[in-house]
Amino acid sequence: MASTETTDTTDATDTTEAKTAGTESGAAGATAGETARPAGSLAGLEAGLDALETSHVHRTPLLSKLREKALPPVIAIALVLIVWQLAYHFQVKAHYQLPSPVDVARSLRDQWLKGTLLGFVWTSLSRGVLGFLASVAIGTPLGLIVARVKPVRAAIGPILSGLQSLPSVAWVPAAIIWFGLSNGTIYAVVLLGAVPSIANGLVAGVDQIPPLYLRAGRVIGATGLHSVRHVLLPAALPGYLAGLKQGWAFSWRSLMAAELIVSSPDLGTGLGQFLEQGREQSDMAWVLAAILLILIVGIGIELLVFAPLERAVLRSRGLLVRS
Repeated sequence: MASTETTDTTDATDTTEAKTAGTESGAAGATAGETARPAGSLAGLEAGLDALETSHVHRTPLLSKLREKALPPVIAIALVLIVWQLAYHFQVKAHYQLPSPVDVARSLRDQWLKGTLLGFVWTSLSRGVLGFLASVAIGTPLGLIVARVKPVRAAIGPILSGLQSLPSVAWVPAAIIWFGLSNGTIYAVVLLGAVPSIANGLVAGVDQIPPLYLRAGRVIGATGLHSVRHVLLPAALPGYLAGLKQGWAFSWRSLMAAELIVSSPDLGTGLGQFLEQGREQSDMAWVLAAILLILIVGIGIELLVFAPLERAVLRSRGLLVRS
């Protein structure tokens, strides 16, 4: 009788333990399932975020790209030529004051056949490039000093802004007195016109750098010239590039102003002198041809040099999707 009771008690205990083990196992399984589900959800969320961050590159067909980029300028040029021809046809000005596009093209052809046209362009372009490079060499350290040294900024900053707004032609008489009728006069005018723009552009770029970048640079040991090379200039590159573009524009304008006034057989003939020769002969077709050449060179430098640089900088910072 006792044996039977003991067996029944043992069976009841085993059953209770089994139920308890089953309950614990179920709870553990439920807990594991609940843990697994959020992990799977987070993985899906991360995958979705990665998909959003991934830039899908779609190559634009060549014909579509030409239609989008080349067609609008062509249409604009065609409209200008049409309006110009209409003004010539209806004699808005006398024909000797406003020649037709055909007359200007004929003047350019005559200069080309003389073999002098490329010489005029090269003389001005070489002066402009050399003056611009010298302006970069002077304006870059000047801009860094003004941006980083507060007393220098307080003393020179307003002067740079004032020089930037000063017309370049105002420097020509002073430069002639200082350097005479020489290339020194031309380059002095170019430097005085371009350096303030380049320096101010770099100052603006440095001012836009987040302070976190500078602190991170100091943490990794970038100080002095290393900080300038690896932190300041890369971070300020968009503003600096804008200053360089403006500096080139001021260089080219200053050069034309100097060449218009500074004339000497020893200096050679640039586009500015070419323009002045047309004025002296009262040949409006010649004058407009010279203006057209000056415009073409300026636009060409912008499209061939600065526009690709700007696209490269924007693309490297994720601000321009490759197409």
